[in-house]
Order: sequence, then structure tokens, then C-alpha cells
Amino acid sequence: MKLKNSAFKHESLIPVKYTCNGNDISPPLSWSELPEGTKSLVLICDDPDAPMGTWDHWILFNIPISLKGLEENIQEFPDAVCFGCNSWRRNDYGGPCPPDREHRYFFTLYALDKTLDLKNGATKEAVLKAMKNHVLEKEVLMGRYNQPGR
Repeated sequence: MKLKNSAFKHESLIPVKYTCNGNDISPPLSWSELPEGTKSLVLICDDPDAPMGTWDHWILFNIPISLKGLEENIQEFPDAVCFGCNSWRRNDYGGPCPPDREHRYFFTLYALDKTLDLKNGATKEAVLKAMKNHVLEKEVLMGRYNQPGR
């Protein structure tokens, strides 16, 4: 399975427009070579370097395998896609906004052998629990960001 991003390379800096200092829009993502038996996808973006523990920026689940990616600043999703509740208690994308230093942001795509029986607003913990023993493969794209002047 491959996860790509035309906005930044793996382990490089995330452009400002995808952060709280810019337009705070979601970056473009694309995927390919899903494993055989994939029924749905899950995308989680989180920051393990946050001072209060891992901060969840974006949680999408039940992404249909017919979808080959997400356009920049995506606003319209297929009906099947569900949105998890991020650490801001919102069901949408929240860009990098580190309070103290450079942080790492992990966009992790999971291929599952099922769709999840969860509703919009599910927590990341609920999504991870429902995924247990159903992950066929995962792929990670990591970007880094520090607010200007820090």
C-alpha cells in the first residue's frame, strides 16, 4: 500500500497553508496498491509530541475503497465516510499548531477487512478498538512543523 502527498515529502516540513498559521486546510493525499480483501479505509492524523499527550487532528473512517485520495481542502465526501472527533472536539481537520517547538504529524492510512459499525463523532480510541484484528496493512506519512518565530 502506498500513501502519497503532493504538498510535502515524508519527514519534511508541512507548508504553512495546512497549519493554524495559514489557511488551516487539509493537504492533498492519494493512495494506491491497497491489499486484497480491503473493504474500507481509515485515516488518522495525530501529533505524538503534544505536551498533554497525543493530539488528534483528523479522523476519517469507512472511507470507500473506490476513493483514491482526498483533494486539498476537501469539503465534500462520499456519503459512507464518517468523521471522528478530534482533540478540539470537532469532526473535521485541524492543522498543525504546536505550542512549544517543532512537532511531528503522522498521517496514517489503514486498510481494513470490514467497515466499522460506528457513527460520526466516534473518538480515536473507539475507532482503534473497532479496527482491532481487522487491519490488513497500514502506511504512514509524517510531516514536521514549528510555528514561525519559534
